[in-house]
Amino acid sequence: MNRMVTMLLISALFISTCSEKKMKSATDQYFTNPILAGFYPDPSICRVGDDFYLVTSTFAYFPGIPVFHSRDLVNWKLIGHVLDRAEQLDLEGLGLSRGIFAPAIAYHDGLFYLTCTLVDGGGNFVVTAEDPAGPWSKPAWQPEVDGIDPSLFFEKDGQAYFVYNSVAPDNAPLYDGHRTIRLFYFDKERLRVTGDNMILVNGGTDISKKPIWIEAPHIFKKDEYYYLICAEGGTSWQHSEVVFRSEKVTGPYIPYEKNPILTQRHLDPNRPNPVTCTGHADLVEIPTGDWWAVFLGCRPYLPEYEGFFNTGRETFLAPVKWIDGWPVINPDFEEVQYSYPLPLPERTKKAQVPYSGNFTLRDDFDSARLDPHWAFLRTPHEKWYDLADRPGFVKIRLLPETCSGKSNPAFIGRRQQHLKAFAATALDFQPQTENEKAGLLAFQNETYFYFLCKSVEDGAPVVQLFQSNDQKESRQPMTLLASQKIDAKSAGTLLRLRIVADGADYSFYYGFKPGKWQLLIDNVDGRFLSTRIAGGFVGSMFALYATSLGETTDQSAWFDWYEYRGDDDIYK
Repeated sequence: MNRMVTMLLISALFISTCSEKKMKSATDQYFTNPILAGFYPDPSICRVGDDFYLVTSTFAYFPGIPVFHSRDLVNWKLIGHVLDRAEQLDLEGLGLSRGIFAPAIAYHDGLFYLTCTLVDGGGNFVVTAEDPAGPWSKPAWQPEVDGIDPSLFFEKDGQAYFVYNSVAPDNAPLYDGHRTIRLFYFDKERLRVTGDNMILVNGGTDISKKPIWIEAPHIFKKDEYYYLICAEGGTSWQHSEVVFRSEKVTGPYIPYEKNPILTQRHLDPNRPNPVTCTGHADLVEIPTGDWWAVFLGCRPYLPEYEGFFNTGRETFLAPVKWIDGWPVINPDFEEVQYSYPLPLPERTKKAQVPYSGNFTLRDDFDSARLDPHWAFLRTPHEKWYDLADRPGFVKIRLLPETCSGKSNPAFIGRRQQHLKAFAATALDFQPQTENEKAGLLAFQNETYFYFLCKSVEDGAPVVQLFQSNDQKESRQPMTLLASQKIDAKSAGTLLRLRIVADGADYSFYYGFKPGKWQLLIDNVDGRFLSTRIAGGFVGSMFALYATSLGETTDQSAWFDWYEYRGDDDIYK
């Protein structure tokens, strides 16, 4: 009897183990959306042989325009930035949601081309590189181009075209949001548009319905047709992707009668785990002959049409099916899926630095150079941080500039990439005056942020939490929400700071020993950091930040480590 029971247990264990392996194997054949979680909007992609390269917008963050590489279309590696030198990109004085809009990457005859717009700066430009990891050239400006979202198309014979979003005909819009898609010939040797521009699309798919914000154009050729894909409807919940085709690159372009080819605006806003605002797509053919689309989308944490989301617009991936000669994105589902079968399963390898699913990241500042995933707020024109002064720490000098202004403060940020996440750091800082503050930011833009910091009150060290104010309505850039004195025995030790995001709720902690967190304040309104309230085109950042609030000081703060963990229910 005992032998029989033992055999049954062994058999059950074997079946269970086989089932787990089979389930794991099946799970391993799928990828998770978004493929670039957090603030990575406006994706553009190109393929060169077996390699894929992808770029996204960065607005007023520096360095500008990350370049990602992949061989499986799913796992990506950051290999560099297009605009990583001050001579290429000066963001001084620009609002956070201005600056770099919608880059587009292309490859032709051994050279990579990138087109983009520096809004409120020099306008449209083109840069080139032999290696997409860089270095890239200085911008070749295009003063003749009045608009945004440019991209290039190359014929097989080398003739190039520059397509972009522009104003209404004769600059006389028939309604708010009336725009056009236009085309220039492009001289690839001189890197300049030539001749007169041509209007390819006026208004959108059907001007009688007053379509708004036709933009983000990309042209590609398949079989006998030229296809023009564009975003339409604005970048919020009405966002969509539409397609036109023509027998000639210069038109006329006929819209697909079943447009849009991608949108989520018609779906129930109360559906579970929605993806919204989908559009601004780019298509790519993979070596198997299948087609896929990258596009931006958003993950709200409250079920409303526009929803509330703090992570910004993110990069998603979905299959494309050709139906009666037209490309349709996500053809087998109404809703954009969080998981699809792998495009190239035989190539898929786990990324060293994950951008999708649940993950934990840590930076111990033990490298000679700052990790390329960190971002500065506008272009640094001096080096106010140091990794060599104290091994295992990043030293940040307190600057008079603040994150409320439009210059370059002592701010080093990384994206919030999950709805549920925490960011933590350890700080060695001995402030002398009340204007000297250093710590951890939860930052959406200049007037929407929380600042968890160490400072001084009445001559004694304290932990403080500030909430930003709208400076148009208040002379004070921040309001104190909570404060806690630091006792004498802890004053000289490392201060640990931790911000926890749980959808619409944020909590703020401090401590002096590993794992021993003390709550400063919880249930702080995270909607304050949402795009719906804060506006703009960016997403939240967690940032190491040190400021003297307009005063001159020789003080510095040392940050020992930074840790981030994201753990969304959708990925469990």
